[in-house]
Amino acid sequence: MAANGKTFEVYSSTEEVASSISESTPSPTQPLGENPGSEESGYSDAKNPFRDPVVAQHWREVYEKSNYECRHVFDPLLSWSEEEERRLVRKLDWRVCLWACVMFFGLQVDRGNLAQAVSDNMLDDLGLNTNDYNYGNSIFRISFLVAELPSQLISKMVGPDRWIPVQIVLWSVVAISQCALTGRTSFLCTRSLLGLLEGGFIPDIVLWLSYFYTSRELPVRLSYFWTSLSVTGIATSLLAFALLHLRGVNGWGGWRWLFLVEGLITLVVGIASFFLMPASAVQTKTWFRPNGWFTDREVSIVVNRVLRDDPSKGDMHNREAITPKRLWETLKDYDLWPLYILGLIVFIPPNPPATYITLTLRKLGFDPFTTNLLTIPYNVFHIINLILITRLSHWLNERTLVSMIQVIWTLPCIIALRWWPGVMVNQWGTYALVTVLTSYPYCHAILVGWASKNSNNVGTRSVSAAIYNGLELNERGGKEGICRQHEAAGQ
Repeated sequence: MAANGKTFEVYSSTEEVASSISESTPSPTQPLGENPGSEESGYSDAKNPFRDPVVAQHWREVYEKSNYECRHVFDPLLSWSEEEERRLVRKLDWRVCLWACVMFFGLQVDRGNLAQAVSDNMLDDLGLNTNDYNYGNSIFRISFLVAELPSQLISKMVGPDRWIPVQIVLWSVVAISQCALTGRTSFLCTRSLLGLLEGGFIPDIVLWLSYFYTSRELPVRLSYFWTSLSVTGIATSLLAFALLHLRGVNGWGGWRWLFLVEGLITLVVGIASFFLMPASAVQTKTWFRPNGWFTDREVSIVVNRVLRDDPSKGDMHNREAITPKRLWETLKDYDLWPLYILGLIVFIPPNPPATYITLTLRKLGFDPFTTNLLTIPYNVFHIINLILITRLSHWLNERTLVSMIQVIWTLPCIIALRWWPGVMVNQWGTYALVTVLTSYPYCHAILVGWASKNSNNVGTRSVSAAIYNGLELNERGGKEGICRQHEAAGQ
């Protein structure tokens, strides 16, 4: 029988099928005492595309040809219970998802602390104005965008478990160097370097998480991932409240201490990531972790449940480069273009108010310390709404309509910002309006998970995440760069 250009043998009985499968790859179920015919097999078999022996044999050949790192534990007959999978996913959350959140914390600390630094008169200390701040934001975004796809291609070639820690260490060094800024040139140079080194981090993490989670689980884990953005905002606001009080110590402004201390925190995260990021479920055993994270049976379940959810997740080795031909085929995948367009436009309304919130609060008359504390409430509500909207999407198994909640939330706030006479006049009224707007239910995790789910192979998944995230960030950069040009010109 021919399928996809390959010839397969047609079996006449289930005994021949089982015999053929066991001859090709020894089943890990046997030494574990697992009975494929047990009652618990119904749960895992209900979503097993490899029950068809022709399909199983086809994908076995694909995995062998691609030298897929987990191919030796591929087992079409493996079964497990729902409770067993639930316990394993909980372990994955603690081992994999939690550290992904910690690394994202490191990213957001160094790319988000500029807003806190300017609340401490950083612009005045360096002889800069709001226009320079705009240029710095725009240069950072453009550099980030330029690095997105190249960084992802490097990550796919050497493995995200190697490339991501290198990224974090490198950008943390640049972040620390900001404590020695002297003027406009050094400010713009460090913004560009940070963008180039941080670009690609998010799609790299999404790819790494997809090695452990199914397409249905991924958006919820990404919501945890992006709650780190708001958690970081809360933590760094409190940290900034303390560090900015160091103004005058050693003759430094408080913002210099802010860059130094927070850069050192990220450096620690980067070094730790070399030891806490396994390449895959079958590669958690190392010289410093001889027992690994999982038992042999757990490894088999992690791998096979991901492959049954999407067999194409094993069509490339995790350290295999994407060829130019494969890259071009991915770019031509027009089925993903609507998601790219959404990433380009859906976050236009709320991003400028969030970027300029500290400058807005200072202009309203709040002091630097109160300004940083006043950013905490919107971060708290942002966390709650992000988790709620992603959980709702997961529960309803619906993405389009649920994502529209974000637009329905932000539109009235944008209208009020444009036409309410009290904007920038009524101090607490303006603060309340901006807080409600920036607390919007963030649908980013839903859209990224959607793009990952609709990618039909590992190569497409790698590139689509980079393109989507790059367009989303480019949209923010363009709007932020022009948001206050008229104000800057007047300074």
